Amino acid sequence: MTQLETVTPAKQLRFPSPKTRTFDHSKYFTSPVEPYYKTDLGALFSADCMKILPQIKAESVDTVFADPPFNLGKKYGSNTNDNIPDEEYVSWCRSWVAECCRVLKPGGSIFLYNIPKWNILLGAYLTELGLTFRHWIAIEINSCLPISGRLYPSHYSLLYYSKGKPKTFRRIRTPIQICRHCGGEVKDYGGHRGAMNPKGVNLKDVWSDIPPVRHWKFKSQNRKANALSTKILDRVIELSTVPGEMVLDPFGGSGTTFVVCEQKNRFWLGTEIDFAKEVAERLETDEIKSHKNGDFVED
Repeated sequence: MTQLETVTPAKQLRFPSPKTRTFDHSKYFTSPVEPYYKTDLGALFSADCMKILPQIKAESVDTVFADPPFNLGKKYGSNTNDNIPDEEYVSWCRSWVAECCRVLKPGGSIFLYNIPKWNILLGAYLTELGLTFRHWIAIEINSCLPISGRLYPSHYSLLYYSKGKPKTFRRIRTPIQICRHCGGEVKDYGGHRGAMNPKGVNLKDVWSDIPPVRHWKFKSQNRKANALSTKILDRVIELSTVPGEMVLDPFGGSGTTFVVCEQKNRFWLGTEIDFAKEVAERLETDEIKSHKNGDFVED
């Protein structure tokens, strides 16, 4: 058994050795590499992603989701420098993006979550690599103060590309929007409400229903950096994979991708350079909750 540090003053958490879990991570690698933590569905590596990605076999992953640091000078862990020259940041991004594309299966999907400033450049690079543009998804989140001389930033970019024609693209329907005050429907849909699908409306490329992760019940108290809502990963994983397929996340962060993969029976591989312990703790307990999601996924 491997012992983790105390999570709270009154509780000490233990989690099983990776050798006791059934997931065989070795079949995805070209050389032996031992994970920090494993479940029966996935493996987590406590390392720089560029130490692990080159060892993953080519065309072995169905979907990649990447949410790197944005180079905005935020504080993460001691192994992350989030304030480097722009040219160095873009060069670094290109290195791991290229590796993610290499390991992606034909027909696989890649999602890059970043601010528009960087995703414009990364999208162009994905096109250079021969991937197919699918969508620029705008995730509406008001997370900063107004900036003098500029429009108010109110969305993050989620780039969606595929390696050729996507082999998996599942239709998602979102619930009819209801007014939280009166309980009535917000839109009349041009008088055609009666003809609409009762399961909801087709998922759009503007996601305005993603809740921010602010309350401690949705994130680790030992990791102060921003965390993603499980609702984003719910959609990414349901949209681009089916149960039993493989998802890769090179920037594990708070572990949201891995939690959703566990809930939805997807295999997963991930790296996290600073907070692998906190990710393992999250996967071993149900103390950190997931956001509710009323989406309907058509088979």
